Amino acid sequence: MGVLRSVLLTGSALAVLAFGTAAAQQALRNPAAHVDEAAIRANAATGREWPSYGLNHSENRFSPLRGVSAQNVDRLGLAWSHDLGSRRGVQATPVVVGGVMYVTASWSVVHAVDARTGAPLWTFDPEVPREHGEKGCCDVVNRGVAVHRGKVYVASYDGRLFALDAATGKPVWQKDTIADRSRPYTITGAPRVLAGNVVIGNGGAEYGVRGYLTAYDAETGEQRWRWFSVPGDPSKPPEDESMARAMRTWDPAGKWWEAGGGGTMWDTMAYDPELNLMYVGTGNGSPWNRNLRSPAGGDNLYLSSIVALDPRTGEYKWHYQETPGDHWDFTATQPMILADLTIDGRPRKVVLHAPKNGFFFVIDRTNGDFISARNFTEVNWATGFDPEGRPIENPAARNTDQPFEAIPTAYGARNWHPMSFNPQTGLVYMPVHGVPMTLTPDQGWRMNANLPGRLQSASGWNLGFLVNAVEPKAKPFGRLVAWDPVKQIEVWGQAYDSPWNGGTLTTAGDLVFQGTADGRFVAYHARDGRKLWETPVGSGAVAAPSTYEIDGEQYVSIAVGWGGVYGIVQRATERVSPGRVYTFKVGGTAAMPAAVQAERRPLVQGIAYDKADVEPGTGLYVANCAACHGVPGVNSGGNVPNLGYSTRETLENLPHLVLTGAFLGNGMPNFAGRLDEAQVKQIRAFILATADTARTAQAAGAPR
Repeated sequence: MGVLRSVLLTGSALAVLAFGTAAAQQALRNPAAHVDEAAIRANAATGREWPSYGLNHSENRFSPLRGVSAQNVDRLGLAWSHDLGSRRGVQATPVVVGGVMYVTASWSVVHAVDARTGAPLWTFDPEVPREHGEKGCCDVVNRGVAVHRGKVYVASYDGRLFALDAATGKPVWQKDTIADRSRPYTITGAPRVLAGNVVIGNGGAEYGVRGYLTAYDAETGEQRWRWFSVPGDPSKPPEDESMARAMRTWDPAGKWWEAGGGGTMWDTMAYDPELNLMYVGTGNGSPWNRNLRSPAGGDNLYLSSIVALDPRTGEYKWHYQETPGDHWDFTATQPMILADLTIDGRPRKVVLHAPKNGFFFVIDRTNGDFISARNFTEVNWATGFDPEGRPIENPAARNTDQPFEAIPTAYGARNWHPMSFNPQTGLVYMPVHGVPMTLTPDQGWRMNANLPGRLQSASGWNLGFLVNAVEPKAKPFGRLVAWDPVKQIEVWGQAYDSPWNGGTLTTAGDLVFQGTADGRFVAYHARDGRKLWETPVGSGAVAAPSTYEIDGEQYVSIAVGWGGVYGIVQRATERVSPGRVYTFKVGGTAAMPAAVQAERRPLVQGIAYDKADVEPGTGLYVANCAACHGVPGVNSGGNVPNLGYSTRETLENLPHLVLTGAFLGNGMPNFAGRLDEAQVKQIRAFILATADTARTAQAAGAPR
């Protein structure tokens, strides 16, 4: 507590000016004591702190700070770094208030550090059971915290919501947010405090759940409201009128409620306190294939939609559905931004959104009216949107029995990586990427059926598609795009060597900051995209940066740790350093931590296997292993090892390792009861055969 007090004393004069003597004294005891809705609104004008996930209620990630600018950004140096002790994905945006940074690492662990020096203050570990790791599609990640009146709120991967004392990290209260523990729900998103309520959603649509959003009283933890995004069992009364309306857009012949329906709200939220509206993006259908969950068609409300709710009561106000009858895992959960723009000569209060489906949407946030949509990358599932705001679909995209290479794919033209909006330039800065994939309708799909060849069906995935049964033709790519939301055009862009580059931050200093998949932190000129500065950061960076000011000095921070659904299986750099926060300032002279290079092993060989085991082993590998370990030998792996580069000893002992839970502490499940020794040997045969093929390709000059 002595370290914490020394951090806060230097800011006491500012606290006195802003909050009065009594409030300043309270701030000395608790660094987040002053943070509430009014403080977040006031801070939006100064940017001295970073009090909320997206900086402000509009979530625009635009900082008014000018201490670091296009004129001096080339003088940025490391001020400090802090080891997060993480080996999996780090997706959190650091929150900074009262001189203290709050940031989360994998497995939902919260770190409080001195924002000036990086000295650790406290750590809170919710002790997520490692066997829960397989219940999430996309790494054991967490995107951050909310702070409010002296508390830090974090949701754990296994679905609990904690209120922590911001000064000590000790729990004040906790709530189990999961209504039905028989369903595999997870939470990876950052909570928000809106109108005095802590609001949190959840994930799990791939596994078969019904999405909902819950609000808890920020002081007591008492549940205030819950809103479901899709209807439940039609034999039961709907929860409210919005669910009654949604029920009419689903075909009961598909018994969607058995697979949950999906619609999980696992990330984006924004808030307009003047309109008393909060906005949330909803997720994909469960299963993905609409022809299975709703055979007669239908829009399947409120999948893949922006929904406006009253934050005090949870009452539905309006929605706009970006992908009616979602069929391709085109979630609308990607971060949105609220902005005030002049469009066609008149001022409009709008939502700016660029979701997975590849179109940039401008929606009236007062009533949900469609204003415009334009594709910001290649798209083949639709040719555009009509004046009423409905997509003009490509009929082949919903073919009931043929493979289709959807562009974008389920990885999305954008995913959870946040974008930013600079009102000075009028531009949105967004990560854009492409990861090829084909979808073949799975006529043999059954709910929770563990079947060979169905991607990760052994872990409970329910897609209704076979993934990449036909090899895709597209090539992977990554880009940073500066987009004019009024003209709906790209103004400038930067190409990267890999998909899965990080979220963005923009500032009044004419800057855009972004971490990259190949392990760099880069600053661009916000107006023309010129690269002004870059530095290595130990491993691929996927999170978005934040910036703040202490004693008149501006700092820029980014939490680094490669991961996420793409980062589990592939990477773009040989540096695999553990999760770490890097903080920079003009003139910083701290030494960069040493980079950790990935161990380069040869492709495994020298173990005899029965060629007759390869074919059945292929189906078993797809159902049990592929989503985490990738295709053996085709690349170097992500933050989970590629098994084609295993040691000989590992593969010789594979049945024992897989069937005893030897790697449970890393999140790998115990497969006893799901696989037997003979099946593990078939999987091993597939790994060895694929490694042999990859070895031949490498000898012929194919890239590793």
